[in-house]
Amino acid sequence: MIKKTVTALLLAMSLGVQAQGVIDEVIWVVGDEAILRSEVEEERLRAQYEGQTISGDPYCVIPEQLAVQKLFLHQAIIDSVEANESSVSHQVDMRLNYYINQIGSKEKMEEYFRKPTTEIREEMMTTVRNQMIIQQMQQKLTSDIKPTPADIRRYYNSLPLDSLPMMPAQVEVQILSFEPPVPVEETERIKQRLREFTERVQNGTADFGMLARLYSEDTESAKRGGELGFVGRGQLVTEFADVAFNLNDPKRVSRIVQTEYGYHIIQLIEKKGERINCRHILLRPRISATDKVNAIERLDSIRQLIASDSIQFEQAVIRYSQDKNTAMNAGLMINPNTGGSKFEYQDLAPEIAKQIYSLNEGEVSQPFVMMDQTKNREVCAIVRVKKKTDVHRANLTDDFQTIKSMLEQKLSGEFIHNWILKKQKTTYVQISPEWQGCDFEYPGWIH
Repeated sequence: MIKKTVTALLLAMSLGVQAQGVIDEVIWVVGDEAILRSEVEEERLRAQYEGQTISGDPYCVIPEQLAVQKLFLHQAIIDSVEANESSVSHQVDMRLNYYINQIGSKEKMEEYFRKPTTEIREEMMTTVRNQMIIQQMQQKLTSDIKPTPADIRRYYNSLPLDSLPMMPAQVEVQILSFEPPVPVEETERIKQRLREFTERVQNGTADFGMLARLYSEDTESAKRGGELGFVGRGQLVTEFADVAFNLNDPKRVSRIVQTEYGYHIIQLIEKKGERINCRHILLRPRISATDKVNAIERLDSIRQLIASDSIQFEQAVIRYSQDKNTAMNAGLMINPNTGGSKFEYQDLAPEIAKQIYSLNEGEVSQPFVMMDQTKNREVCAIVRVKKKTDVHRANLTDDFQTIKSMLEQKLSGEFIHNWILKKQKTTYVQISPEWQGCDFEYPGWIH
């Protein structure tokens, strides 16, 4: 998803270079904001390149879409809605770092866009800032839309059966997991390796970035020589942030830092106010086959206690689980994509999906080893199927939140549509004569 979005942004900026060849002029004015012919051409080229279908004349549809955005931005000024500049800057820094990584270097990026980095960054800052402001403005306008359960039931009952979405097979899963203990000798081996890296960097016999590419187990940052890009303190785990933000000399290497992900050494690249760019090398202790076997046997004993009703799964989670994300929630896993407890099978870790596929509700799996995607290390686990739902048409019993979201989207869309119609009447709009002969979605542009 991120790669697709960034690719689209790269394309948009590239097309912006092409659109600069258009003889420019102001074609619309909305409030104090102008819409240029080149903006419309840029959007048309992007849509054409991406294969997007524009329903209607693009020289009518696109300027109207831009005009609607101006209405929200105009209202945001009145309501003092502003983007968080730290968030804007963070997103832009991430995108710039990605561009540089994809294209090869900062110089190649500037050559590709035919602009200096400072200009690319400013354009991106404006785009991201406006996107955030428009989103916040829409959320503010629709914040009071909160349908009651009675509203949701009436809405559901008013829908034709064939208009209800088909819901995929879903499952709710509880998990009990813990990490096999790491021997002291393995921890010392990891630390000694990191001490050797530190010594090589500081005596000038090795480059930190080169060592990160060769040895760091943070595979994504390793591709960039361990570089994380500009981040704020809150985006880093506490132990890492405390050390990284206290670094001042880019030529020095930090002490060894232990986090939930493993052991790190860090090198400062640059500080900008409350954000920092640094490199790191991550090494993780290895768990021996014997330790895994012992952990599996321990979990099997717990599973047998559950099967004999000597202990409930929820009680076993509280007593034994080391998964802090689920331990206080009776082991119930939360889908990060939805915030709810229901998962489609493809959204689960492959090891979990394989275990639960043939289980019935209430059954507990055999112990197994899986990769904790958050920490990127192995854990041992058992899982229980709390509930299974087969493919079905949405209904209030199983899919209340889905029906609620459908109603909220409908009410929000209607509210925004009516708000735009009202806003047109109180906002100065001027359209060049040759751009007025359109069948607009919102007919109030021309008074």
